[in-house]
Amino acid sequence: MNQLQVADRERLEAFAREIRITTLKELGHLGFGHLGGAMSIVELLAVLYGEVMKIDPQNPQWEERDWLVLSKGHAGPALYATLALKGYFPMETLFTLNQGGTKLPSHADRNLTPGVDMTTGSLGQGFSTGLGVALGHRLDGRDNYVYIILGDGECQEGQIWEGVLFGGNAGLDNLVVFVDYNKQQLDGYIDEINPLGDLRAKWEQFGWHAQEVDGHDVAEIYAAIQAAKAAKGKSSVIILNTVKGKGCHFAEGVKLNHHMRFTQEQIAEAIERLEGGRQN
Repeated sequence: MNQLQVADRERLEAFAREIRITTLKELGHLGFGHLGGAMSIVELLAVLYGEVMKIDPQNPQWEERDWLVLSKGHAGPALYATLALKGYFPMETLFTLNQGGTKLPSHADRNLTPGVDMTTGSLGQGFSTGLGVALGHRLDGRDNYVYIILGDGECQEGQIWEGVLFGGNAGLDNLVVFVDYNKQQLDGYIDEINPLGDLRAKWEQFGWHAQEVDGHDVAEIYAAIQAAKAAKGKSSVIILNTVKGKGCHFAEGVKLNHHMRFTQEQIAEAIERLEGGRQN
C-alpha cells in the first residue's frame, strides 16, 4: 500500500514529536550540540523506524535487517533518540551523550552504539560505504534494503558525485538515498556559499530514480519510499525539502544553527511548545 491510513499518519506524526522532544532533552542535558540538522530529519526517522524498516531492537545485528547509514553523522542525537525510543538501549543512556566513556559519540559509530549500522561523520564517506553495503547485499542474494541520509552541504563533496555516478550505473534497487535539503550548512546558507542547483535533475542525469517531497510530511515521505521500491533496476534518491532546526523555536530560521549553545529554559520552552502542539 503506497498511501498511509489516517491512523498511521497520526501515529507517525506523534512518533516524530516524541523523537523531537527526546532529542531536545538529550541535547539540553549538555547545553550545546548539533541541533539544527538533527531536527530536520525527525519526520524521516519516524517513517523509517516507525513504519518502513525491517528491524529487531533486541537483535541489532540481525542479518535480515534493513540498514540505515546516517552519512551526515553529526545528526546522531536524533538517531540516538529514535533508537532509544525503539528499545535498542535504555533511555537514560541518552544523557551520556558526548561524555567520557559514552556509547553515544558526537558522530554515529557502529562499534559503540547498538542499532548504528555504519560509522560516519567525515562527510561523503557514509555514502560510499552505504553503496558498498547495498552492493554486497545484492551480491549475496539478500533482500535487505539500505537507506542512506545525506546532508545538502555534504553534497558539495566530490566523493558524493563519484558515488552518484556509481550508483546510477549499478542500478541498486535495494537502495534509497535521502538528501536532507534544509538549505543550510555549517557556516551559512547553501546558496550563499556553493549552490547545488537542481538536485533532482542532477541525480536523474546520473541515472537515478529521483523524487522531491516535503521532508516534514510523513505521508509524502512514506509514499515516496514506496515509489522508490517500485522502481526496479534503478537506485533511488528522495530530495527532502526541510527546515533546519524544525520544531525548535529558538533554532528554526536562525542562520548559524548547525551547532548551538542553549539554556535549560530555552529547552524547557521548546518542549512545552511541542507538547502543546506548536511547531515554532
